[in-house]
Amino acid sequence: MPAAPRIGFTASKKVGIAVERNRARRRLRAAVELLLPRHGLPDHDYVLVARTTTITRPFPDLIADLETALTRIHEKRERPGAV
Repeated sequence: MPAAPRIGFTASKKVGIAVERNRARRRLRAAVELLLPRHGLPDHDYVLVARTTTITRPFPDLIADLETALTRIHEKRERPGAV
């Protein structure tokens, strides 16, 4: 039985003070909750890195960015010879 995808979040001090880093991680978690059931693959590890714009980016845009990233990652795995 395949394991569920695992996810990690990180936000460095470049993102801001602790309150801002926590907010960035919470926003990423919320986006992942919406997208991972449809776009996540079993037995995969995903690591999301918060950036300074993660805090102020409109949430629909954040979701679209994550969806694009997941699609690109999985397309690379499907192409022959892709790393």
